[in-house]
Amino acid sequence: MSLLGEEAGPSGRLHPFDLLRWYLDVGVDECIGELAIDRYSVPPPVPRPVAAAVPASPSSSSPRRAVVGREADGAGASGTATQIAAACTSLTELHRALEAFEGLPLKQAATSTVFADGSAQPRLMCIGEAPGHEEDRQGVPFIGASGKLLDRMLKSIGLDRSEVYITNVVPWRPPANRKPTQDEVAVCLPFVIRHIELVDPPLLLLLGGAAASALLARSEGINRLRGQWFEVGSPGLQRPVPTLATFHPAYLLRTPEAKREAWRDLLLLSKKL
Repeated sequence: MSLLGEEAGPSGRLHPFDLLRWYLDVGVDECIGELAIDRYSVPPPVPRPVAAAVPASPSSSSPRRAVVGREADGAGASGTATQIAAACTSLTELHRALEAFEGLPLKQAATSTVFADGSAQPRLMCIGEAPGHEEDRQGVPFIGASGKLLDRMLKSIGLDRSEVYITNVVPWRPPANRKPTQDEVAVCLPFVIRHIELVDPPLLLLLGGAAASALLARSEGINRLRGQWFEVGSPGLQRPVPTLATFHPAYLLRTPEAKREAWRDLLLLSKKL
């Protein structure tokens, strides 16, 4: 396996200094966005859980399982979103449905419907929170500063964008890059669940607390949810999808000391791959 462009040891295991090399390689060298955001004036809401996850018993090593359904309502419009999403039989139809959807005022302020990027038959599906400024401008997820960091994170475990499928819970950029509200996440949730069903990935990587809380149906923050395996299931999936949560790349740019924990999460993902 290649790590940061170099070969791993003869046994295929990572060298002891790989952590340090990766940590330095993904150092903070880019800004997050063009606009400064007053975080105190925009309190970050926690998305509403859509179902109760069933934890494994203390003596069991089985992953915790969350079963999410299209019945998750929000903002008085996701009943319509549920019906529209359920009727989509392909990724193309889902993309068109999102572009035509008018049940969320957030869409009116966005430039693009940021749908997805990567392989439709991926080794891994990555789901973030919502597009940023550059993503909204170009209509492609994770291509700004945080996207470049995500690319380096994937490269560190031998993956590139051609082998993964990348999307967000909310496909429209919130004004001033604020976090999407609980209701906005609830309205979009039927679409992202159907997105997972249509891609049918072997593994899911949830980037950040908003995606983790919504799709794992948990109220804990990302610090408690990261670093452990869950299973995400829905009526449209033939089998539950093994799911790992980790920090959003934008958070790692702001908080470089969290990269040590993110690297541990990547090692868990690499082992599962």
